[in-house]
Amino acid sequence: MNKDQVKGAVNDATGRAKRQMGEWTGNPDTQAEGAAQQLKGKFQKTMGNLKEAAKNAQNDVKQESKNNADDSHLNDEHNRRRDETIVIRDRR
Repeated sequence: MNKDQVKGAVNDATGRAKRQMGEWTGNPDTQAEGAAQQLKGKFQKTMGNLKEAAKNAQNDVKQESKNNADDSHLNDEHNRRRDETIVIRDRR
């Protein structure tokens, strides 16, 4: 969880509480302020989720590249065996 997700959750909850308090007290200004803060929190959470997804995708790409580099010796061995098979077939 990143800071945008945390800040967003806090603003969403605080805004929800303010909006509800404005409804209970009949204060439209508090209600509007709470709705605005709640909207801000939802936006922050969404941005945090996008950042987290991008970070995870970047880590996945790095890991895949590392795995491919680790497997390159297997490809070399496969190619060597394939070449040996071709040479054996050509001798027949």
